Parts: sequence; structure tokens; C-alpha cells
Amino acid sequence: MLDFALSAFVTLLLVVDPVGLAPAFLAATGGMPDKVKRTIALRAPLIAASILVVIALVGNWLLRQLGIGIPAFQIAGGLLLFGVSYQMIFGDRPHREAREADKATSEHASDVAVFPLAIPMMAGPGAIATTLLLAGDAGYGAKLALIIAVVLSVCLLCMLCFASAALIARTLGRTGNAVLSRVLGMLLAAYSVQFVINGIAAVRAGLP
Repeated sequence: MLDFALSAFVTLLLVVDPVGLAPAFLAATGGMPDKVKRTIALRAPLIAASILVVIALVGNWLLRQLGIGIPAFQIAGGLLLFGVSYQMIFGDRPHREAREADKATSEHASDVAVFPLAIPMMAGPGAIATTLLLAGDAGYGAKLALIIAVVLSVCLLCMLCFASAALIARTLGRTGNAVLSRVLGMLLAAYSVQFVINGIAAVRAGLP
């Protein structure tokens, strides 16, 4: 159970990357009063957590209604996460997220806590796919409760990183942020390949 919880936490942590979201938070809240920034730092993770918890609770039911087996979703989700990891390693994910946040702010988005911070930066396709994969492996009961606890823990870390975003940005700098993104991308790539391997193994085990 401990290994399952640790694996789930690390996987979702790599996908969401709370530290890497600090520049995006600064871009989205640039020029706002400190009180408003604190409110957004609190609201955005709560909104993202609500979305991911609902996904965890109804994910298995949704897959059954769509006639999608867990192995198929493991393979598809693994490929999607590999795409995310590829962007982290060879792309410009931290700077792209900051640009998206800056664009949303310049367009006078009504609530940057909802968009772009909660969606799609925290509860984006990668995080949703990861939550569905983990919930599918967990089933119901104690393991599902662990998944919900993991979601809440990662969102709490996002809240802490948003609250100290200025300090993180100064400490890491552009080079440090790029290095961190690529190291986490490598780890996420390994996790995503493992999801695909597990899905293929489950399919082969089910063959006559």
C-alpha cells in the first residue's frame, strides 16, 4: 500500500510540476495586489483538486460506460504522458506555460484562478489522464482514498509554491527551471513507458 501511494504521488507530482508552475503564476498575477495574489494562490489549487477528485471518483464508472478497458486506457494514457514528458525534455514547457498565463492576463480573463492556472496548467490533460490511470489501478476502497489523498497533497504543494512563487523564481532562475523540467521529464518518461508495458501485459494475460 505504501509503495502504491508513493508511486501515485511521484507520478502526479511529475505531471503537475508545482515548482515549474511558479513562473506561470507570476505571469498570470502580474500587477495584481498582494491580497488578490494570495486569494488566487488559494483558489486555483482548490479548483484543480475538485476537478481531479471528481475524476478519481467517477473515472472507473465513466470508462465502463464508454466500454473502455483499463489496459486500453493504460496504453493510451501512457502514450499521452510520454508526449508530456517529451515536451518537458525537448520543448519549452515552463516558458510556454508562462506565455499562456501572460496571454490570458492580457486578454483580461475574468478569473485567472480558473483559467489558465487551474485549467489547463494544473488539471490539464496529463493530470486528468494520470488520475484516471491511478484510479483505474486502485479500484474502490482504501486505494481510491489514497489516490484522493495524493491529489490533495499535490494541489497543496501547488498552493505552497504559488505562495512562494517569487522566491522560487529568483532561486531557480531560467537555467535552474529548465534543468528541473528536463530531469522531471526523464522520470515521467520512464513512468509513462511503464504504464504502456503494464497495459500490454494485461492485454496479453487476457488473451486465450
